[in-house]
Amino acid sequence: MTGSRVLALGHHQPAAVLTNDDLAAMVDTDDAWIRSRVGIRTRHVAGPDETVDQMAAAAAAKALASSGLAAAEVDLVLVATCTAVDRSPNTAARVAARLGLPSPATMDLNVVCAGFTHALATADHAIRAGAARAALVIGAEKFTDVTDWTDRTTCVLTGDGAGAAVVTAAAEPGIGPVVWGSVPEMGGAVRIEGTPSRFAQEGQTVYRWATTQLPPIARRVCDRAGVRPEDLAAVVPHQANLRIIEPLARRLGAVNAVIARDVVDSGNTSAASIPLALSKLVERGEIEQGAPVLLFGFGGNLSYAGQVIRCP
Repeated sequence: MTGSRVLALGHHQPAAVLTNDDLAAMVDTDDAWIRSRVGIRTRHVAGPDETVDQMAAAAAAKALASSGLAAAEVDLVLVATCTAVDRSPNTAARVAARLGLPSPATMDLNVVCAGFTHALATADHAIRAGAARAALVIGAEKFTDVTDWTDRTTCVLTGDGAGAAVVTAAAEPGIGPVVWGSVPEMGGAVRIEGTPSRFAQEGQTVYRWATTQLPPIARRVCDRAGVRPEDLAAVVPHQANLRIIEPLARRLGAVNAVIARDVVDSGNTSAASIPLALSKLVERGEIEQGAPVLLFGFGGNLSYAGQVIRCP
């Protein structure tokens, strides 16, 4: 059976940056309060004319250029997003059109903050099954579109952006087995509901679940990949909150790993956060090629999905 690997990465963020001091002029908050509770300093905010598919295509174009593949070689496009406005054509089809891909299968996946790792597993499975040879896997969000700017508990969190990976068939698998699941009965703890849609969450419920229930699952991901946590070169979890990211990595036992902390500068970008953070780490040369990296998404639906990949 053919395996798959991540061949190349790319990311894109809007130029506009919203600081904690900017937020303090909008709601009852301040820089110290935000940093102490979530660790965020800044977040990128898309303008009215910047769409999810535009950001997704920008990130994907960078990944494709880095991969050396021609557009015609991509036969599958998966976009993880929970903030696309239109239902049809879907975001993946619009990305394919923007990039001039001739005839790929195109699908959107909505698993909120765990969307990218679900999409990466889906691409891996498609390639292993012989249904695809090269895939673009993208996480893209305009999360500020669903932000309630009067709610100081959530508006301090959100940001916009996109990250992308080119995934190809490989004789030596570079994407490990996925461990995924959910807690459906607790799914209401994270919501994007109503008209217009607005993001809301039960912060303490999510925090307790993430810091107590997820570390054993992350260890199971390592077990399935045959990698000890102490041998991980990097841990790239969903960039939700530093108060979740750091305890998760500590309880996992990833004592020698680089821990992604892109949330500090980018905020919570939902499905975009893992590929965005990973692409930046690779671009800065902080992970050696071929080194094992844990990707671990979690969030809405109280869903999770993780896999160990080899760094491109």
